[in-house]
Amino acid sequence: MPAKTLITVAPTGAESEKSQVPALPVTIDELVTTAKECEQAGASVIHVHIRDGEAKPSLDLGRLKDTVGALRDATSLIVQLSSGGAVTDPEEHRLRVLEAEPDMASCTMGTVNFGPDVFMNRWDFIVELHQRMQSARVVPEYEIFDIGHIASLGRLLDKHGLPFGGHVHIDFVLGVPGGAPGTAETVIAAKQQMREHLPAGTTFSATGIGRTTLPVMFAALGAEGHLRVGMEDTLTYAKGQPVKGNAQLVARAAGLARIAQRPPMTPDEARELLGIRP
Repeated sequence: MPAKTLITVAPTGAESEKSQVPALPVTIDELVTTAKECEQAGASVIHVHIRDGEAKPSLDLGRLKDTVGALRDATSLIVQLSSGGAVTDPEEHRLRVLEAEPDMASCTMGTVNFGPDVFMNRWDFIVELHQRMQSARVVPEYEIFDIGHIASLGRLLDKHGLPFGGHVHIDFVLGVPGGAPGTAETVIAAKQQMREHLPAGTTFSATGIGRTTLPVMFAALGAEGHLRVGMEDTLTYAKGQPVKGNAQLVARAAGLARIAQRPPMTPDEARELLGIRP
């Protein structure tokens, strides 16, 4: 059992509207405030989607660079940019995310239905993103929306080599309509596939969307996994109780990690685990 728990916060996402969720951080100042609160509560990684001046999802390179710089200046958190953006973003904009020089970036391992939409991730695009991350010395977090994506990751690593830093870390994103369900059974099945297809020492975090947040969190802690929480993934703290802010979700995850006798990692400890450059 790992001695400590890596906690990632995903504060914004690309799906929710600021007008409907006032607590959603969409400006750089709001992201910085959220990041500082979440670091204090126990997070060591921040998974970032950005919004434009009208609070719409964006992959504007200048704004990405400004966001990375602001988060680095204000916190010690590992800055992980989303290369997924919104489901409508073109591939060339998603690849350009790396030019903002984050510590990490997401790399989704396959196409998946995303509610009524399709989140497209062609094999050639995945390979190019993986190779550009190697060259840019950016550590990937491989996003797994369905069980078959784990075998695809094994094939990617076999053909194109390990990521920068040499450590493989994946995130099971469970409970998306169209993807794998957010259940304890899925977490266990995904971990078994991870053992069969991926290098020894691979680590995983798990994310439960919406009402699957707690079942996935409990299962991940019991299965030697790590956690991702945040308002990208859930807007309800309990039935009929909206989330007040991302730090509330991080604090709950940190508390459960301590109960499991696996307290939260510091950002420096997480950097060492993930193989992130100084």
